[in-house]
Amino acid sequence: MQQALTLLNGLTPAQFMAEYWQKKPLLIRGAMPDFKGLLDPSELAGLACDAEVPSRLIQFDPERQQAGRGWQVTQGPFDDEDFAALPAQHWTLLVQGVNHVLPEAQALLSQFSFIPNARLDDVMVSYAPTGGGVGAHIDSYDVFLLQGAGKRRWRISQQTDLRLIPDAPLRILSHFECEQEWVLEPGDMLYLPPNVAHWGISEDDDCMTYSIGFRAPAARELAIEFLEACRQENLPDELYRDPDLQPVTDASSVSEEMVNHVADMMRRLPWQAEQLGPFLAKYFSEPKAYVVFSPNRKLSLEKFKQRAAQSGIVLDLQTQMLHWQGHYFINGESVPKMDANLLNILANCRQLAVSLCQGDTLDSLLPWLHEVYQAGYVHLAEKSG
Repeated sequence: MQQALTLLNGLTPAQFMAEYWQKKPLLIRGAMPDFKGLLDPSELAGLACDAEVPSRLIQFDPERQQAGRGWQVTQGPFDDEDFAALPAQHWTLLVQGVNHVLPEAQALLSQFSFIPNARLDDVMVSYAPTGGGVGAHIDSYDVFLLQGAGKRRWRISQQTDLRLIPDAPLRILSHFECEQEWVLEPGDMLYLPPNVAHWGISEDDDCMTYSIGFRAPAARELAIEFLEACRQENLPDELYRDPDLQPVTDASSVSEEMVNHVADMMRRLPWQAEQLGPFLAKYFSEPKAYVVFSPNRKLSLEKFKQRAAQSGIVLDLQTQMLHWQGHYFINGESVPKMDANLLNILANCRQLAVSLCQGDTLDSLLPWLHEVYQAGYVHLAEKSG
């Protein structure tokens, strides 16, 4: 609890959610007092050279930025020559999904466990020399901006003018009117709810910011995915029928009767909350498109059991495990009904300690754990990296 109080400026999680979450910004000085960052600029650049880690390089010419012509966005992966060619100022390197490759970043996410895991997205890390930034913009999701090394000046506005610079490669606001601004130093954090305009600019040559972002899928996306799930699960499809159809004189017209009939069909689609719950657990646990799991070295079931008893079991950094009323999903796949207590520990703590892997405690989960171990979803603890 004390850690959460420091993280939230003395507020309890309940107070933060009631007063600030999706309502108004919150500046937190010393949210993580000893935080200096999780990696240095060269290590971040190394991640940006990895084809399996999403990254972007954003550059701009200050003299041309208002016209939108000064912005340039390059997608990774990069190499040493790309970085060597960069100017001294006015650029930013963004690396997403750092929690998928860095255990310390996954541990950082765990400090926000007062928010459902289904809403957590990832940890994005940015590096910028003096003057670097990505322009004034809004995000459609909640974000905590935690300062690592260096200093960054944040300007925010709750303006309603959200027009964008035409033809710019980024969604940059054409007019930004600063209402508040602060310089964040290592360990400081700024929470921003959706649609608050903000602009962060590096104050020195060692500025690294850790963005803890949250998922906010559109209703349209959820509806499409849910209907597709219904189709895949062979829910009954009603065929369009019109036994009372009358002859028409305008064959090219879609009649009001047809519209009403289809509307009735839509209203009769057979779904209940009991179906939405498992769908959401499956949907929010599915890996992003760029995620690739590497299978572990094959072990017999007995050897796997022995090794687990010696070291414990951990989830892969890319694995997401959620449940709906005790029905668990791992990386979008349904988990057989087993010991719910152990599954809950694995989902929330992301590991099963040695003490839980000894004797016959794991017997009910063992075949399934062995299967997902071979798929690379979980690891023996000493191979968690």
